Amino acid sequence: MHIHIGGTKSGKPVKITASRQMTLSHILEEASERKGIEMIGIIDAHSPEVQEELTDLIQQGLAVPHESGGITYKQTMLILGCEVEIKEAGRGEAHFLCYLPGLSEMRQFTAWLAQRCKNVTLSSQRIATTTRELQLFVASLDGLIVPAHIFTPHKGLYGSCTDHLAEVADPALIAAVELGLSANTEMADRLSELHPYTFLTNSDAHSLGKIAREYQAIRMVQPCFAEWKKALQRAEGRGVAINYGLHPRLGKYHQTACQACKSPLPAEGDGRCPACGFKRVVRGVAERIEQLADLPAGNHPHHRPAYVEQFPLDFIPGLGKKTREKLFAAFGTEMNIIHRVAPQQLEQVVGETLAQLILMARNGALDVVAGGAGTYGKIATKQSSMTKEQNL
Repeated sequence: MHIHIGGTKSGKPVKITASRQMTLSHILEEASERKGIEMIGIIDAHSPEVQEELTDLIQQGLAVPHESGGITYKQTMLILGCEVEIKEAGRGEAHFLCYLPGLSEMRQFTAWLAQRCKNVTLSSQRIATTTRELQLFVASLDGLIVPAHIFTPHKGLYGSCTDHLAEVADPALIAAVELGLSANTEMADRLSELHPYTFLTNSDAHSLGKIAREYQAIRMVQPCFAEWKKALQRAEGRGVAINYGLHPRLGKYHQTACQACKSPLPAEGDGRCPACGFKRVVRGVAERIEQLADLPAGNHPHHRPAYVEQFPLDFIPGLGKKTREKLFAAFGTEMNIIHRVAPQQLEQVVGETLAQLILMARNGALDVVAGGAGTYGKIATKQSSMTKEQNL
């Protein structure tokens, strides 16, 4: 539910840092055919040219607006969203995801944004408003607001803006919170003020391959905006059933690290990197949560679903593009390969060594070198023989 568009059909940029392959049509195909995702959120749907492309698809009969919100394209339900940046006075920046029922509401939102930002065609623009004003306007359009990647040091609500949500926002108008790639449920639930909220695990995808590195299984009658809203509110039996998240140590900001050489930094010290002497520290998510936590690990509200840590295929050493293509040809979607395909079937396609790595990832048995300061973590290339014997 957090996928960026890199460029429009005509080639104009939307999310500057995203791949130009991230066009609307490519995203829909990747989500449906490769990843097996039945509902996605495009959070650059405010861009006028993206809206024009959607309108063309609707006029051609290729996309159909759903009566309860959202747009159906083949087997995928598209929820329209927008990511914005707000800088509260005297504080750092924070990103928010705004989801709206349909194109009419999104066009109204675009008109409102255009009066408050420099370039409404681009993604994640800073807007001249407050969080509470944004909340009220989105609510007037029957929309939903979710703080994005809340713990990350760059543009996360807790990572760079505030110690407490209520200091900058109306807690009653927050629909859910997005954990980000470097945190999991066990970490986030150490903040008691987050217990009332549904947790979202979204990919924040800037390239096609990154779609669904995080996602959630949702109890809904059918995929559409109205059901998505009920799921976030946990109303009428709807809700997030399982969070599938990246192993948090693989995230780019899990540990505190040096901006220059990426070396992990000790909790004690003067903030200067002991490896290179550089004094520019990027505080990690794990350390930030430790600072804010008012509960020990293991405290969860009754509604909190299971969190399944997953290793996307492109993180697994030795599993290159051609091998992934063989797996897709044999088993369909990445979710089948990661979670469901039998060991013997995997081995027949990719051999014993790679099959074992996929199974170790599935069982949570891989050693991970933590990421930090904007660099992803990675799977250790040499796994202990003991770990292999225990899990194969």
